[in-house]
Amino acid sequence: MSGISVAKSFRREAAIYDEFREVNARAYAVNLRLGFLFSAIFPILLTIAGLGTTLMVYLGAMRVLDGAISAGQWFLFIQAVGLFWFPLTSVASFWSLFQQGLAASERVFALVDAEPRVVQTSADEPGRIRGRIEFRGLDFRYTDQETVLSGFDLTIPAGQTVALVGHTGAGKSSLGKLIARFYEFQGGQLLIDGRDIRSFDLAAYRRQLGVVPQVPFLFNGTDADNIRYPRPEATDAEVEAVARRVGRGDWVEGRPDGLATAVGEQGRGLSLGQLHLVALARLLLQDPAIVVLDEATASVDPLTEAQIQEGLDAVLRDRTAIVIAHRLSTIRHTDRMVVLERGRVVEEGTHEELVARGGHYAHLYNTYFRHQSPDYQPGEGFVQEAGVRARRPVATHGTGVPVPVLP
Repeated sequence: MSGISVAKSFRREAAIYDEFREVNARAYAVNLRLGFLFSAIFPILLTIAGLGTTLMVYLGAMRVLDGAISAGQWFLFIQAVGLFWFPLTSVASFWSLFQQGLAASERVFALVDAEPRVVQTSADEPGRIRGRIEFRGLDFRYTDQETVLSGFDLTIPAGQTVALVGHTGAGKSSLGKLIARFYEFQGGQLLIDGRDIRSFDLAAYRRQLGVVPQVPFLFNGTDADNIRYPRPEATDAEVEAVARRVGRGDWVEGRPDGLATAVGEQGRGLSLGQLHLVALARLLLQDPAIVVLDEATASVDPLTEAQIQEGLDAVLRDRTAIVIAHRLSTIRHTDRMVVLERGRVVEEGTHEELVARGGHYAHLYNTYFRHQSPDYQPGEGFVQEAGVRARRPVATHGTGVPVPVLP
């Protein structure tokens, strides 16, 4: 159902219906057999009880005719057996429900007994985290065939905003997930304020960690409910204050009922930009020491991006921040840029330093970021890369519009 719009756009309704009919027919056949099996238990038990009673009546009658017992004794015994059969068959008829419960409990206990992949060596209280992050010779892979980081080293001082830049698959999002302890690394160390991240009480540590994914998730309720999510005890005044610190609060005025407006299931009543603004307000109310922004402005329009950028300025102030973004406006004003390629650091510095260096970042700038500059003119602004001869002067080709001439 969640992919119905894709199915309709590609006209795949008939194929989906055919798949449903096949699966539904199998489910019907299985449930029909299951129903017959469990429904037959009680009649079978009554049949066995009836046959048993018939046998005892016959054998008892033979003993009465032989004079071994009296007719009264025989009748009382048959009556007692009849009283015994009913509770016995009633208890036995619950065997089907018992079997269903065993099957369900097996799956439940398998989940309960599953060993977590993220293992903490101890549960030390982290206290108020300053936010210094150190990767020392860290090795990480999702599977044995997919090595993401190998001997990775990086230090992020407390309070610094670092932008992680690189092609898709360079390991940017993996670093954020490791800091959040969503995955376990296989070797090396990850230190927070000089202490092993595996030694912290995980719940206490995550209370000081804020993560904003590319598409934030909101729960069914109002804007205020979702902003208050990390701190349920927060007052309406506190929620209102942080909401108006994000994007100057203009988005709050645009909501029909202000912060009391319902967002719908998974936040479907909001635009993608409003989702980000609510997520940033929620993060601001949490007041984390470390913030991880994973492409928080990747899919929004320029106006909404400007509002989100103002919200980011409020969120990132005096906090250690790891910014993963493909927008020049988001990363160029960070304290430091770390350029990643295939799980290793290839360059570090500010935007201006890296552009002047003409290395890997300069290539990324020419390819992805250059056209995002507000003063960008087509064909202008190319950065000469180290080891690559400069581009020829631009030409108009008679159109009056500068067009880059490839070497």
